[in-house]
Amino acid sequence: MVDNKQIVISPSILSADFTRLGEELQAVQAAGADWIHVDVMDGHFVPNITIGPMIVEAVKRACDLPLDVHLMISDPDRYLEAFHAAGADILTVHPEATYHLHRTLTRIRELGMKSGAALNPSTGPEAVEHVMAELDVVMVMMVNPGFGGQSFIPTMLPKIRRLRDMIDRSTYKVLIEVDGGVSPANARDLVEHGADVFVAGSAVFGHPPYDKVIAELRDGKQR
Repeated sequence: MVDNKQIVISPSILSADFTRLGEELQAVQAAGADWIHVDVMDGHFVPNITIGPMIVEAVKRACDLPLDVHLMISDPDRYLEAFHAAGADILTVHPEATYHLHRTLTRIRELGMKSGAALNPSTGPEAVEHVMAELDVVMVMMVNPGFGGQSFIPTMLPKIRRLRDMIDRSTYKVLIEVDGGVSPANARDLVEHGADVFVAGSAVFGHPPYDKVIAELRDGKQR
């Protein structure tokens, strides 16, 4: 991996076999995953509907990894406590979905979770520049949010670089997470531009052995 950087791998259950969800979670945990990514969609902020706190609670019971919960929902402030109670360890919201991002991020941390902000393809790094002190993770969406299995948008790479430079110039330790179309084929480019965390759905689930693909993501090698 570039500069021996240890990449965090967060497989997204959006691409898992939900008829065998417990087994799938155990399999990616045994294969070396670091976090489990949970995509929550409301059919309003994004055009798809997925899951809520009840499934997050079930995922928490089924594995021992930190739960990386991504709220693609309108007015996420109404649900912060519910997802905390369900077992979220990292809770990420979109700046466009909340009126007062600083307040939302502060509340996430007050509840004992790590806080994240997700940037849509059309949203620039400046959206989080003045709330860095309240952030643990910035997620760069490499696709338009709402559906799994979409094609990676390569023009998002410079945004990762801008964020990396912004963070490195600051006194804050904020991870850059990338979500959408991540695969071993583009892993090296993502790391070279400054990514720390890979969300990978279809690149992992459905491509056994999971330990092989997770290792390839970390190493930046093509399948």
